[in-house]
Amino acid sequence: MLGKIFYAFLTLQILLFGNFCSDFVQAQKVIEPPPMIQKSIPQTAEREKLTGEYAKQHYGLSQTTIVPQAVIVHWTAGSTWQSAYNTFLPETRGDGTVNVCSHYIVSKDGTIFCLTEETALNRHAIGYNWCSIGIENVGGVGGVEDLTQAQLQANIALIKYLHAKYPTIKFVFGHYQQVAARASGLYVEHVQGYYSIKSDPGKKFMRELKNALEGDGLTFFPI
Repeated sequence: MLGKIFYAFLTLQILLFGNFCSDFVQAQKVIEPPPMIQKSIPQTAEREKLTGEYAKQHYGLSQTTIVPQAVIVHWTAGSTWQSAYNTFLPETRGDGTVNVCSHYIVSKDGTIFCLTEETALNRHAIGYNWCSIGIENVGGVGGVEDLTQAQLQANIALIKYLHAKYPTIKFVFGHYQQVAARASGLYVEHVQGYYSIKSDPGKKFMRELKNALEGDGLTFFPI
């Protein structure tokens, strides 16, 4: 009799453990990356040094990598992905500091170009570079909101992938929402008066992006 009770108890434990493992695997579900083209910006020793200097000056941090906590969406204000890539390619700006760069460029037809490691510290958004991944979308020349549906779908797929890969990502916002995004507690800037006004990637694009990702557990800010 005791043997039957023990067997029944053991069977129950196995079933419960199996259910737990199933739930755990589902919770850890990995999303495959969307199709993308590797178009790397060379991470030279000089670029690494300048990035470290930038992080120290602006954030008081000794780092050239990030733990992603936000995704910031931009437009390039140019007409081709090549022009954006060529802008990012040099190591330095005219003032000798590290050049601007983003982690991804998305072309008009929705092609995603990967420029750097997702955990690289890139200079793409004042106050948030130390913790954010940047996605540049080709368009916005003259401030015209002309990003395409193909770009929207590419951004949705890319952000879903990044959020699954990095559970530390909690926020998504457009570059123009940089002030509203201070509510995240992520904004850091040690250089007084260092600020610029932005309009990218446009309210229409961000509204559609927010609507598409509202069930993904991400925080957006007022459009």
